[in-house]
Amino acid sequence: MNKTTMIIEPNSRFRLELQEELKLAQILINHAKDAAFCLEENGEFVYVNNATCSLFGYSRSEVLSMTLQEVDVNWEQHKWLEQWELLKQQGSISFKSCYRNKAGKVFPVEISFVMEELQGKLICCGYACELSSELPQFTVESPNIQNHVQQKIVEYQKIDEQLKNSLSLLTSTLECTANGILAINFEGKILYYNQKFIDMWHLPSDVRMSRNCTKAKAFFESQVKDVEIFRSHIWEFPTKSDSETYDLLDLKDGRIFAHYSEPYRLNGSIIGRVWSIWDITESRQTEEALKLNEARFRTLAQNTEAGIFLIQENHICYANPAAEMLTGYSIKELVHNSFDFEQIVKVKQCRQVREQDGVASCRYQEMQILTKQGILRWLACTIEQLDGVLDFAGKRVRMITAIDITDYKQAESELRQTLEQARKLSELRQRFVSMLCHQFRTPLNVVSFSSDLLTRNFHQWSEEKNHSYLDLIKDAVEQISELLDEILLFGKAEADKLKCQPRPLDLKQFCRDIIAQMHLASGKQKVINFISDGECASVSVDPKLLHHILTNLISNALKYSVGKTPVTLELMCREDNVVFMIKDEGIGIPSVDQQQIFEPFYRGSNIDSIPGTGLGLSIVKTLADLHGCEISLSSEVGVGTTFTLKVPLNKH
Repeated sequence: MNKTTMIIEPNSRFRLELQEELKLAQILINHAKDAAFCLEENGEFVYVNNATCSLFGYSRSEVLSMTLQEVDVNWEQHKWLEQWELLKQQGSISFKSCYRNKAGKVFPVEISFVMEELQGKLICCGYACELSSELPQFTVESPNIQNHVQQKIVEYQKIDEQLKNSLSLLTSTLECTANGILAINFEGKILYYNQKFIDMWHLPSDVRMSRNCTKAKAFFESQVKDVEIFRSHIWEFPTKSDSETYDLLDLKDGRIFAHYSEPYRLNGSIIGRVWSIWDITESRQTEEALKLNEARFRTLAQNTEAGIFLIQENHICYANPAAEMLTGYSIKELVHNSFDFEQIVKVKQCRQVREQDGVASCRYQEMQILTKQGILRWLACTIEQLDGVLDFAGKRVRMITAIDITDYKQAESELRQTLEQARKLSELRQRFVSMLCHQFRTPLNVVSFSSDLLTRNFHQWSEEKNHSYLDLIKDAVEQISELLDEILLFGKAEADKLKCQPRPLDLKQFCRDIIAQMHLASGKQKVINFISDGECASVSVDPKLLHHILTNLISNALKYSVGKTPVTLELMCREDNVVFMIKDEGIGIPSVDQQQIFEPFYRGSNIDSIPGTGLGLSIVKTLADLHGCEISLSSEVGVGTTFTLKVPLNKH
C-alpha cells in the first residue's frame, strides 16, 4: 500500500497566523456550554469564559476581582491546598461541590481541574458543569437565611444614618468656628476642611483638596514664601507621627498663618490628625511693633482683636481691651499689683516649641481660664520673652497673645465622641458578623451534608435511616430559626420597640409552668428544683418579659452545669419586691469576665466548645432594665453561678 504525504506550503490558504489562532481559541472557549476558568495558587480568577459569568451571575470584571472562596460553598483553605498539591502530582482531578451565584442560589456542580505551566508559573484550569437534578432542598434554605441577614443589614443601615446625622451636626459646628479646620485620617487622606479654610487660602474652585493632587500642592507652594517649611512641616508631615506641631507660615501676600496640629488617638492608637489654622498676621505685626517702640506697641495692641498680656513675675503689667473681653475683668483690675495671672488659669496644655537657629523664639500653649463671671474659656496663646525689647524697670517681661478657641475645643470634644461611637459601632459589626458566621456554619454544614447523603442514597436506605437524616436537617433548621429569633429580639430591644405591659399573675404557677417546659425541652435529663417563699398569688408583672428572662437564665444554668447536677429556681415574694434566684453547680464565670458578661456578643473565657451567641444575657439585661428590675450575679469557677433578679412592686 502506497503512502501519500500531504505537503502544505508556507503561503497556503490553510495556514493560520498565531494571532488568528488565539482569536479562534477565544471564540471557541467563549461559546462552550460548560464554565471554563483559570485560577492562581491563591484561588484568584485570572481568566473566565462567558459560561462562567453566566453560571455565577457576575460580570467578567466582577469575577476577575474575586476568588474561588467567594463562590464555593464548601471552600476550606486546607482542602484547597491539598487539591493543589494533588494537582501537581497527578495533573488533573475531578469532584463535586456546591457553588453560590450572585443571587444567593446554591447549586451542585461537577468540577474538573487540570494543572498547566504558563511562562514558568503553575495555573489551574477548571471546568464546571451544573448538576441541576441534585440537592433540591438546599436552595430553599439559603434565600431565607439571606433575607433574615438582609433585615439586620437594614437595621445597621439605620444606625449608620443616625451617625451621619450626628456627623452633619458636627460639621455645622466646625463651619461656625473662627479657625480653618483640616482633618486627615490614618492613611493621610484629607477627610474634611471647613469654609473658613477655603476663605483663608483663597482656594480656587478647580483645585481638588488631596495630598496626592499635584495641582493642589503646586497652588499652596505658590502662596508661601518658604516652600521647604510648608512641605516638611505641613504637606508632607506624616499623619502617624505622635508629636504635636505649631508652625508659622509667611505668605507672599504678607499674611502669616499659625498652624497647629495634634494626633488623635482612640485606645492609645493614632486614628488621624486635625489641623487648626488661624490668621495671626495682626498679632505678629503687633509683636514686631513692640520691638521698635513701646508707644507703637500700645497703639496697635489697643486695636487688635487678640488679647495681649504683658506679665512680669506672674503679675500683669499691661492688658489690652481684647484681654478685658476675654477675662471679664477690667484693665484696672488686671494690672493691679495683687492680681496674679495664674489665679485665673485652670488648665495648661503645653505644646511643641518652635525654634529658629536653635534658639526658642516663642512657644504655644492652650489655657483654660475662669472668667470673672464664672465661665470657663479656652485660649490659644503664644508666649514670648521680650528680653531687651521693652523696658519695664529692667525686669524680664513675658508677652502672651491669646485668642478664644472655646468653640473649637467643644467641636474637638464632640469629634472625639463621634469617632469613639463610630469605633464601637465598627467593633459591634465585626463581632456580630463573626458570631453570625460561626453559629450558622455548623447547622448549614449539617443541612448540606445530610441533604447530599439523602440525595444519593434515599432509595437505597431504609425509611428509618432516611428519617434520621431528615431529623438532623430539621434540628439544624430549628437552630438557625432560634438564632434568628434571638437576633430579632435583640434588635427590637436595642431599638426600644419592646414595651412593659404588667398584669396580675400567680408567680408560683408561672414558675412551675416554665420548669415543666424546660424539663421537657431538656429531655428530662436535668433536675430543676423549685423553692418558693411568701404570698405570690397575684403579683403585677409583664409575663412575656419575665418568661424570656427566666427561660434564658435557666437554659444557661442547664447548659453550663456539670453532669446531672441540679439547677434551682428560688422565688421569694416580699412586700416591696419579688426576688428570683437561679442557682447552678456548673463551670462558673471567671471574675475577669463578670464585668462584661452582659455586653452584646461577649462570652466567658472558659466556655471551650459550648455553643452560644453571646446575646442571651445582653437581652436579659435589656429586658430587666425595661421592666425596672435589678439583676446581679455571683460566681466562682468550678463551684457554680447564682443570678439574682429583683422585681420592684411599686413601679413597672
